[in-house]
Parts: sequence; structure tokens; C-alpha cells
Amino acid sequence: MSAQYQVSGDSAATISASIEAGVRTGDWVFGAALPPVRVLADALHVSPATVAKAYQELRQRGVVETEGRRGTRIRSRPPVAGPRSALRLPVADGVRDLSSGEPDVGLLPPLGRALRAVAETNGPPQGYASAVTMPELIEAARPRLVAGGIPAAEAEIAVTSGTLDAIERLLTVHLRAGDAVAVEDPGWANLLDLLAALGLRPLPVAVDREGPDPAAMASALQAGARAAVLTVRAQNPTGAAVSAARAEALRGLFARCPGVLVIEDDHAAELAEQAPHCVGPVTGAWALTRSASKPFGPDLRIALLAGDPATIARVVGRMRIGSGWVSTVLQRMLLHLWQDDEVTRVVAEAAETYGRRRRALCEALRGHGIAAEGDTGINVWVPVADETRTIGLLREAGYAVAPGSLFRVSAAPGIRISIGPLPEGEIPALVEAVAAAVSPPNLYSPAR
Repeated sequence: MSAQYQVSGDSAATISASIEAGVRTGDWVFGAALPPVRVLADALHVSPATVAKAYQELRQRGVVETEGRRGTRIRSRPPVAGPRSALRLPVADGVRDLSSGEPDVGLLPPLGRALRAVAETNGPPQGYASAVTMPELIEAARPRLVAGGIPAAEAEIAVTSGTLDAIERLLTVHLRAGDAVAVEDPGWANLLDLLAALGLRPLPVAVDREGPDPAAMASALQAGARAAVLTVRAQNPTGAAVSAARAEALRGLFARCPGVLVIEDDHAAELAEQAPHCVGPVTGAWALTRSASKPFGPDLRIALLAGDPATIARVVGRMRIGSGWVSTVLQRMLLHLWQDDEVTRVVAEAAETYGRRRRALCEALRGHGIAAEGDTGINVWVPVADETRTIGLLREAGYAVAPGSLFRVSAAPGIRISIGPLPEGEIPALVEAVAAAVSPPNLYSPAR
């Protein structure tokens, strides 16, 4: 147990509350191992059943996860507010941070001009009744989506506060705690944490460079998946993109399961280098979300949500009795950014730069005999035998990468390298460091 924090309590409720308090204060950081049940029970003078129940309560709320022999650990994004630094392993000064998955801030378009334009044209202050999804934004969004290959000509369109907000609302209006969701494996870490917080069960679906494996998806559907979340392109963490053939194969599977909610994530949007191949709409409930965060900046918390009328109506209705709407200031900013030719040029150049970095890194790794996946997006996935050893050696060499354990349910180990903040000139040095880190340890030590 943590040297800085001692768990207390004499009941399941007080023990779980004590551990949660440690998460709030940052004494329990993500990945930290909780004591074995019997060890903590002996320390607190309670029965093992009491501690086991406390751990079960924390698992049901998504605070902890159980990883077989690794025991019970704090999740990467537990639904408990705490110090920001507790969400990630600290990165020392002088270490290149390639672990975050964030875009290169130097490639983001400046928002000052859009802010000024909104301030000049925003009109009178908005009241509760008049602040809704802007018709002019939807009018501009529909042809933009259709031109980009998204089947949105007949879809209803809403606006949410980002991709994860859209997915959470979709899941909560369709599913209930205990339901199963088919997810890519490896897949988006934030989604796995969200499912845990909602009490939903992830059913892993293997991913290759063409997207979710049809046989694995069929198994998940047969196992009772009530929803499936797929990434259209720039899959996080592998960079996979659904091909036309794969989309057709998955479409056939879902056509036999009309009650399944299909959610498609097109978060790369304007940064994607290839057209998307969507699977839906094919079931009775379908939605696609496209965020503005990657091309225009993570602080622009807004996403388009297209889908069937009933699904979108449920989401909008749920928003009305909660947050209400996405700020019309943000909506006007996004509309202005779409209409700004200079912003369009900056985003297109960013897409080219990311593509060049990603291809250069993958080719260099493969040139060293290292498997690397990353056809689209801003991440590269490298399968490794030992994540802990590889990450430790890379940090010693000056590079922080993300452990594959954050993204995996049952997939093989790996590491994720984000190319957003990676200068092209550093790629050769990084590849040499990766090659040294993934090489088998020298167990032979000659006698002196």
C-alpha cells in the first residue's frame, strides 16, 4: 500500500471511501496497486469479505480495475476529481513527452481572429430559451459531412461538448448498467474508463489495419453486445482505418442485429488523409460523432453528432434537462473556422505534417525490424514483449511513451507513441532508443 497513505475503515463503505479520498488527494495515482484483499483485511482487522466488497464497489464505479495476477489497481481516469498530475505519470524535465496523444500546438490554427469575429457578430445576449443548436451551423455541417464521405444527408444532427460527451450521452440513453459494449482492442483508453464509470461491460474486438476484425465482432455480438463503438479512421492507439471491404463485412454482421446501437467515431475529421468508410446506418440506432478538437484545438469543446432521428432526439432531450446546450459562442466560432480559408490551409498543412512524421517513424522502425502500426492519425502502436521494461528504458533515453495497458482489454502488450510533439529531426534518435528498449535483455554476464 502507498507509503504516503494508509487505508482506514471498518466496513466496506468506509474502506472504499478511504481509498477514494486517497485518489482525490493524489496519494493513489493511476496504476497504483491496492493491497491484496487478505493483506488489507489483516491490517484493518476486518474480514476479507469486507475488503472484497469495498473493492467491488470501487470497481463498479470505475475507480479501480482488476488485472488478474497484477491485482487491483487505480484506473487511468477514475471518476473522482483529484490533482491533475495524478492522471498521468509525471514527465521529468528534458524528457520528450510522446505519451499524451495530443496534437502539436504549433500546428493548430490561431483562434484570435475567430474570437474577434464572434464578438463582433454575436448579436444580443442569449437567454435560456433562445440558446440552442444554431440552425446555420447545422446547415453548414450537413454538406460538409456528406462531402467528406459521411452518410448524413438524411440524418438528424446535434451538437455536443466533444466526442466523449457524445458517446456518454448515446450510451446512457440506450443502455443500462451491466449491459455489454463491443469495443476495439486495443482501443481508446478514455472510452474504456467511461464504460467502467457507467457500469458497462467491454467486450474486446481485435483490430488490424483495416479496422475491427469481423470474426471478433461477430463473437461480441453473439455474446450479447447491445452497442458497438468503432473508429472510422485514425484509430487510437493503432492508427487503423476502416477499409471499404471491412465496412461492408461489418455492415453484414450488424444487419442481423437490428437492436444494436452502432457508434462511429470520426475524431480525426479534417486532419484525416483519406476518406472515411462508415459502417452505419444499418441498425435501428446509429450515430457518428466528429470532434473539432484535433484539427482546431483541444480547448474547442464541440462535436457534431449525426444519427437516426430517435437516437438524436434522445440525446438532445437528455441535454435539455442537464447542461441544456453547447455554448452558442463555441458554435459560432466553429462556423467561422470552417469559413476561414487561412484556417483551412493551416489545418491541411498540419495533416500533411502529421502524415509525414508518422510515415517516417513507421518506416524507420520497420527498417530496424520493429513492427509498427500507424496508417492514419497521430499515434503509432509498437507491439512489445514487456511494457514496463520498454517504457522505463525509453524514459532513461529521454522519451516518455504511453503504456499499452491503458488501451488493452485482452490484446497483446505494446506501447503508443504520439507523433504530435515529435520533430522529424528527432526520429532517428527515437528509433535507436526504441530498438535498444525492445531488444531482449542480456542475461549472460561473463565472469570477471
